[in-house]
Amino acid sequence: MYLWIKALHVVAIISWMAGLLYLPRLFVYHAETASGPQSETFKIMERRLYRYIMTPAMVVAWLTGAFMAADAGAFAQGWFHVKAGLVLLLTGAHFYDGALLRRFASDANRHSSRFFRAINEVPTVLMIGIVVMAIVKPF
Repeated sequence: MYLWIKALHVVAIISWMAGLLYLPRLFVYHAETASGPQSETFKIMERRLYRYIMTPAMVVAWLTGAFMAADAGAFAQGWFHVKAGLVLLLTGAHFYDGALLRRFASDANRHSSRFFRAINEVPTVLMIGIVVMAIVKPF
């Protein structure tokens, strides 16, 4: 059963990360678009990505990850504490994206496309740290 949970975890992480990397890219293009039909299309794309892919994937990743951590006794290990902290930051990035999405939805975006290009790198950096902790377990 553990391997099935692990496989589901990997699929959820891939889906969640795809959304975390793609949604800010949509924001880049949306920020460069004047209000009108194209802006409305971006709103639909952003909402569907966040609501139907990213958020369910995040929930599944959290549930399966917690199960595996408990099963492996990881809560007592130092590397896991660092990984969990990075996952919390990644979750914060997820919810921050949700707040940005709501601003776009109400035509209240205050940021430039350059800002969204910069924040698009945050999930990548966090992901690198998470993978290193999970695979290398340096301490």
